[in-house]
Amino acid sequence: MFKLTVPFATTATSVRDFLKSAGISLTQWRKIKRQGQVLINGHPVNSFQTPVSPGDEIIIDYGDESRITPLKMPLHIVYEDDFLLIVNKPAGLLVHPTTAPAEPTLAHGILYYLQSKGAFGAFHPIHRLDRNTSGLVAIAKHPHIQHALSGGGAKGLKRLYLAVVTGIPSPLIGKIDAPVGRQPNSIIKRMVRADGQPAITLYRVLSTFSTASLVELELLTGRTHQIRVHMSHIGHPLLGDDLYGGATDLIRRQALHAASLSFRHPATGKVLMLTSPLAPDLTDLIRLLRQKSKFCE
Repeated sequence: MFKLTVPFATTATSVRDFLKSAGISLTQWRKIKRQGQVLINGHPVNSFQTPVSPGDEIIIDYGDESRITPLKMPLHIVYEDDFLLIVNKPAGLLVHPTTAPAEPTLAHGILYYLQSKGAFGAFHPIHRLDRNTSGLVAIAKHPHIQHALSGGGAKGLKRLYLAVVTGIPSPLIGKIDAPVGRQPNSIIKRMVRADGQPAITLYRVLSTFSTASLVELELLTGRTHQIRVHMSHIGHPLLGDDLYGGATDLIRRQALHAASLSFRHPATGKVLMLTSPLAPDLTDLIRLLRQKSKFCE
């Protein structure tokens, strides 16, 4: 449930005008009508053209969208307001339930947290991380906020990742533009393929070691396993990523961390930039690589 007050400076004359200015699309309006409702000063709205006046209180009820059972778990909250929740996810935790046997996920924990604060609804992740990727995950508290930030580009998230990869990429700054699609006979693994979805990753080498590099990566698209596939494709798989050819002798999960999110807040217009320090196992990995590099000198 989401509450708005029509400002006195509004130019909107109908509920449609006002909701559009608040970022709620025609598709979302139809979804709300199908499984929820809109109320103006406590009265249900059934028409786009219902007039609004300054000071009107508009309540958007999205309906009972969630079938995920809330579950209490520790959460590392990096940022929160009335519209967004951004958390630091540990490696090993799924973002959302799968068809596999039930296990706790970030979605279960987020719903418990929100309900403990009197908020009810569904889990609205703006993006997702693989189970064994650590770092920042953005969750919308309302569907229209999720919609506003999920599209990428100017209105979406700028996502920066840190990865430890095999070898030293050349050039040290580059762009990987290679479509990604499902690998035949696998429901999990992806690959670069001509008929895949467009996928673009920018990378920049930050530090080099004798056998590996610390690389900053920016996703311009958001395909499943995109960074892992792209780095393997150019011959530099992530350490620990056995699915895509990375060695697992120094770390047992892909050495990938969602380090930074920046975006213009869809409700306030404020530009936010949030960061997450490297997970402890990645810090230990980099320390070990530095020691090995000194030994090899």
